[in-house]
Amino acid sequence: MKSEHSSIENGPNISEECFYCGSALNRLGDGRVQCKKCRKRYAPGKLKRQLALAHAFCRDQSAKEAAERLGVNYLTALNFYQRLRQRLLGVLESDYEAARDRVSQYEKTLYLDHNKRRDKRHIFEAQNFLTFAYGERVYNILMPSLERYKQPLIDDGLYEQYWEEFSRFFIFHRIAKLESRENTIEAFRRYFDHFMKNYRGIKRENFIYYLKEAEFKFNYGEECFEKLMELMRRSR
Repeated sequence: MKSEHSSIENGPNISEECFYCGSALNRLGDGRVQCKKCRKRYAPGKLKRQLALAHAFCRDQSAKEAAERLGVNYLTALNFYQRLRQRLLGVLESDYEAARDRVSQYEKTLYLDHNKRRDKRHIFEAQNFLTFAYGERVYNILMPSLERYKQPLIDDGLYEQYWEEFSRFFIFHRIAKLESRENTIEAFRRYFDHFMKNYRGIKRENFIYYLKEAEFKFNYGEECFEKLMELMRRSR
């Protein structure tokens, strides 16, 4: 299997052959090129920057780190990352639908940011999701927020008891069907916990995009960059 590094170094020469179909190119007066076969037009310099950003995304570099390393505007890098994350949702949904009859395990997880785990005030900010395993891949569904339980527990005087139980397991399951203790879901949970250490202060409404980013990278591994190139080809 080719590594991400070899993929970007030995990938298509987009100034000489069409990025989308591999055919010969015509050069246009405005600096862009046009494919002689599929007729698609693009600016090689811009596409090269986008491919470099996609490669940085697969290497877990933040938008800020990638922008500084590649000499591009931070907002350009950030917007590109956000578009990628949004597109991954459809990819992962399609992958799961094609393989859902092979689901063998599932587990429910509560996740709280590392920097909030020792402060009981943040207990109801924990994210709640269900993970399904099929083969060596996973699919995650975000569950309803725990905020809806906060006031009833306070009213019933159970807040302290809930915190004590929760503090034992910062990532733990409450419903599960697992074949063994060492399994695909456990591997993903460890991967996700490590992955999230790179981020701080993610808004609740954006958590799904980071969960799915981790899911995508876990599922595709070294094929991450090649899959992103495939997505970029289909986007035009």
